[in-house]
Amino acid sequence: MYSSVLEESQNPEQINYTVDVITKKQINCETIMEYKNMTKYEIIKWLREENPEELARLWHEADNTRSVNVGNEVHLRGLIEISNHCVRQCAYCGINIKNASISRYRMTFDEIIECAAMAHSFNYGTVVIQAGEDYGLDTEFIGSLVRHIKEEFGLAITLSLGERKDTELLSWRKARADRYLLRFETSNEQLYELIHPPSNNIKIDRVELLCKLRNIGYEIGSGVMIGIHGQSYENLADDILLFKKIDLDMIGVGPYIPHPSTSLGKNIKKMNLSSNLQVPATELMCYKVIALSRLICPEANIPSATALATLNLTNGRETGLCRGANILMPNLTPVKYRSLYEIYPSKACIFETAQQCQSCIASKIHAIGRAIGKGPGSCKKRNTGNTDVGKICSKF
Repeated sequence: MYSSVLEESQNPEQINYTVDVITKKQINCETIMEYKNMTKYEIIKWLREENPEELARLWHEADNTRSVNVGNEVHLRGLIEISNHCVRQCAYCGINIKNASISRYRMTFDEIIECAAMAHSFNYGTVVIQAGEDYGLDTEFIGSLVRHIKEEFGLAITLSLGERKDTELLSWRKARADRYLLRFETSNEQLYELIHPPSNNIKIDRVELLCKLRNIGYEIGSGVMIGIHGQSYENLADDILLFKKIDLDMIGVGPYIPHPSTSLGKNIKKMNLSSNLQVPATELMCYKVIALSRLICPEANIPSATALATLNLTNGRETGLCRGANILMPNLTPVKYRSLYEIYPSKACIFETAQQCQSCIASKIHAIGRAIGKGPGSCKKRNTGNTDVGKICSKF
């Protein structure tokens, strides 16, 4: 399924060694192409880099590449976690079907529309409708939701609903959903099968599914967990190169945070590696992957993940924005549901209202000298007549 694309913590004080202390220079096309064409072994070298001066250079180049290719605006995607029901048994996820310790919920149509109305009032350009793989959210329900949000508010709509049938995905695209997020999680097939068992013994190739989504008109987003047990530096380099090969419009990466109610969190399922091979699930490693993803995929939209705020509530997301990211995802989910959407423990800001979250994020963006983006913030390369994507997908 995920064949290799090619052939193979720091002290927290060092995190604050930001690009602000570097003399900025205009990055030229040759430099951008040099980083975009990095080899697997060059990527591994950066993933293992610990020299603060070298890392400052990486942050600088990633931030400049971000500025040149997607600008200085930070686009906001309002997140609505509409259901924590899930049919899957993923070994890392706190809402998997085997976790009997959580209360399940499914938001009503009106509750979701109320959240979309807030997104519109906050001038967010996009809502992200996210859930576990919940077949209680049927084709017509999601289609009606998409049509209503489009007609009432004109927002861009990103769906993140797991592996769904081709007919459903096509129906929702016809209803005018704009984007679909589906993480491939890891390019290592053995590790993927360990952490992500198939549903009803039916294996779905997520890379192939992403390409189908592209071919029916969605912008596609994917990504990986950083530091999950069994992930080597070589695996992670392959992941980053796969981002480029399938030409992702959106790249979401974040740290693996063990959930105590999962088989991985309980060490029941685990692929052990020696410490010199295992990728650490650290804040610093997340910044490296954000920066390298930006350099490899200059035009992609890249969020600074909420999980970074779990590792560093003070300035985790802001630092991610200074190291290549250009998207934040403020949470619109009603507070009464947020703690129940516990894909990992100790999520940041679960008791903040949507209004508090909006105000906090706006102040953080302005504090680093960036502007809040207007409009949907679509991937720019999809608006420039790029017609090669079908050829890219047909290779898989």
